[in-house]
Amino acid sequence: MASRSGRDTGVKDNWKCIAICLAMSLANCQYGYDTATISGFQAMPGFLKVYGYPDKKAKIGWNIATTPQQLISSFLNIGTIIGVVLTHLWARRFGRKAAIWAASFISFVAAGLQIGTDQLVGLYFGRILIGVSNGFFITFANVYTAEASPAHLRGPIVSFFGIWVSIGSMLGAVANNASKDFPTKLAYRIPLASLYAIPFFLSVLVFFLPESPRWLLVQGRDEEARTALARLRGASFKGKEELLEEEFLEMQRGIMEEKELAGGNAFKDMFRGADLRRTLICFGVILSHSSSGIWLIIGYGTFFFQMAGVDKPFTATILKSLMGLLGVLLSIVLNYRTIGRRFSMLLGHGGSVVFMLGMGIAASISGSSKEAGKAIVACALCWFFVYNGFSGAVSWPIANEVVSSRLRVATIGMGTGINYVFAWLTSFTTPYFINSKELNWGAKVAYIWAASNAITFVYFYFMLPEMRGRSLEEIDELFQNKVPTRDFSKYHCVSAERAREQAVKNTEVAEEDAGDEKTAETEKREVV
Repeated sequence: MASRSGRDTGVKDNWKCIAICLAMSLANCQYGYDTATISGFQAMPGFLKVYGYPDKKAKIGWNIATTPQQLISSFLNIGTIIGVVLTHLWARRFGRKAAIWAASFISFVAAGLQIGTDQLVGLYFGRILIGVSNGFFITFANVYTAEASPAHLRGPIVSFFGIWVSIGSMLGAVANNASKDFPTKLAYRIPLASLYAIPFFLSVLVFFLPESPRWLLVQGRDEEARTALARLRGASFKGKEELLEEEFLEMQRGIMEEKELAGGNAFKDMFRGADLRRTLICFGVILSHSSSGIWLIIGYGTFFFQMAGVDKPFTATILKSLMGLLGVLLSIVLNYRTIGRRFSMLLGHGGSVVFMLGMGIAASISGSSKEAGKAIVACALCWFFVYNGFSGAVSWPIANEVVSSRLRVATIGMGTGINYVFAWLTSFTTPYFINSKELNWGAKVAYIWAASNAITFVYFYFMLPEMRGRSLEEIDELFQNKVPTRDFSKYHCVSAERAREQAVKNTEVAEEDAGDEKTAETEKREVV
């Protein structure tokens, strides 16, 4: 691994950059909050009285038809697909900050529409709009944190995604639990009204954040990029300004080389040369979200627990979110100090195979008994801990760092769009499996996701390299040189060394110029 002695400063030295990235990734909290609330609505009498029908066989006396159940969750995914398709067009002219403001505005409109309507058509349109805003939030917040963070802290910093999603899910589940017993529309309108809070605070915070220096360099705004990088690094290079110059030059050189290799069409460039391999890895990592079975829990978590015979489905949903948060926190510590990206992804999906099988077996042996319900909740909590912590948390750092700066938004956007096609398919078909009016599989549906996680594990075992601690420019070098997957961790990169040599030369020239100016000034004074 290339040496970047002096640039690998500690957490304390980088507190300013960490705080900036933490603020930007607050966007993911909105995504977690929204998905948690909508999954709980389908188990609320106040919601079902408006959009469902009486059902004496159901535990709460109300149920929801399969079609609206499908569309409420799947329209969110359709909206997200629309959002991520638009991200590339947006990024060509506008920066990461402007994208967050646009997403916040759309989120305001979507929340108001869902609160104000009592018709399914209005609810569906609101779900599409909230999906569009989520597509922008997810893509641009995570791209920004990947581009802004220093190489040795990029994994933990981009993993803030998992923290904020878990916090959002937990807050959404708590809001649902607090309002679920209202017999009127307030049961679901109170959680919906609180959707305004996160975009409002985020819109204010973004005013004080610098733009992504890499995006500015791609736009040819080099001096603004240098200023933005200096703000992000804060005092971490205090007294060692040549290290800031070194990092800037490495970024600048890397983006210049990307532009030289570019064919002019971003979507074509994703699938040719060294970028084809990078695109396939990126897509695989993003699609691992859908293959994990996460949409079974996100889209239908509370309803799924209810159909599986769990006594307190809302409480189980809160515990699920808490376990996910604990998993992410543990993963951040381990990824920073001990384990790498590759091992973490394999552990996440390997563990998911075990716990999904556990849910399926419990349902097969004991049906909807209390014992089966306890076993299903235990396996679901363990699954959320191991998946969210060790695969979900590092998937966004990997997806963002594996692709080049010029193609990052286009590749992430397309990968996320494909992922949400599968998420839509999951959301659309899951009711047929778990609804008592249809196949009534309940937790047996977990067998499908055990097999899906096993396939994902095999794909990563052969395709995913270890990129922990590498700068984005070093990763560019590794792929351009076609380094085999198993050799990534031991390959010696030279991009940082070249940048260091150039930074030293620039510093020497600047010192000589300053010395010449001082000498000239002295001679002038002597003549006077």
